[in-house]
Amino acid sequence: MDKSSQPLVSIVTPVYNCAEFLAECIESVLAQTYQHWDYMIVDNCSTDGSLEIALRYAAKYPRIRVHQNEEFLRVCANHNVTLRQISPEATYCKVVFADDWIFPECIERMVAVAEEHPSVGIVGAYGLQGNAVMWTGLPYPSTCISGRDVCRLLFLQDIYVFGTPNSLLYRADLVRSHDPFYNERNLHADMEVCVVLLKNSDFGFVHQILSFKRERPESLGAISDDINTLLAGKLHDFMTHGPDYLTREEFDVCLGWFVSEYYNFLAARLMQGRRDAKFWDYHKRKLTEERVGFSQFRLLKAILARVCRGVLNPNKVVESMIGNRGIFAGLERHRGSGLPVAPRTGHKSKDERCDSDGAM
Repeated sequence: MDKSSQPLVSIVTPVYNCAEFLAECIESVLAQTYQHWDYMIVDNCSTDGSLEIALRYAAKYPRIRVHQNEEFLRVCANHNVTLRQISPEATYCKVVFADDWIFPECIERMVAVAEEHPSVGIVGAYGLQGNAVMWTGLPYPSTCISGRDVCRLLFLQDIYVFGTPNSLLYRADLVRSHDPFYNERNLHADMEVCVVLLKNSDFGFVHQILSFKRERPESLGAISDDINTLLAGKLHDFMTHGPDYLTREEFDVCLGWFVSEYYNFLAARLMQGRRDAKFWDYHKRKLTEERVGFSQFRLLKAILARVCRGVLNPNKVVESMIGNRGIFAGLERHRGSGLPVAPRTGHKSKDERCDSDGAM
């Protein structure tokens, strides 16, 4: 296809102290089979040579530009600044994180789905995280799924297929119409913005591995996993946006199981010896903010339930304390209640956010 007849894709990369990986990220953009793109790299006051790498590529390739923040910004704020740099002429927007990369056919295949289905606002795909294939759960081919249906799968069954911004293509007019694009009060704003956008658009999906997510023990994602901020992020999305996708009965059932599993998680951590104030203050605050509230009685009840299960099946309790049970596993028990619960796939949701361009 002639490049002039292709829709323009604005590619953006937020970067903070990622000199070790930035060249690989940029090279993955240059290797794209899709050719009608421009590329903005936003440096968030790096001190490790990332800016120099970006400027070197920009000097060599006219389609690459560099924006320098005047002051250091936290993660979500920097992502919002980055997305404001997309070209006015762009039809689509592609985020490529500085410590990750995309496969050569990524943009071509995602644009093809979006062009074939004008109702699609977001296109996703499988991705590699280390050696693991991520963001499965949709039956093949599922090229275009209604936004309502894919979010109901998220809330009712914990089937998460949005991946990370690195694995998504956004329609540019949706990015422009939501400013700020990400909710800067939500650490997992990339998951929330998908739920918001899909209220009025559909979701496209490419059943191929098109992106790579690097695993780094010092990353923000690893820090988030230690506290399990994702659990609080899911609670926020459910309480804020769940009523737009679920019936009252569905919402009440899901809320009951969500709260039960939240306290089951807290009970497990307490029984494992988690006592630090940072952990407990965080979860108490999040439960209060979402109008669920922290209850010592509920926590005690969850502990007693775990003790009783331990007496009856000690091996099972050990396994569940080590693992991370699905939030909505309890919905299995409601299959006979008439609620529209689709078959489970065994998929565990995973929401990993970019962590190379800022701090919590």
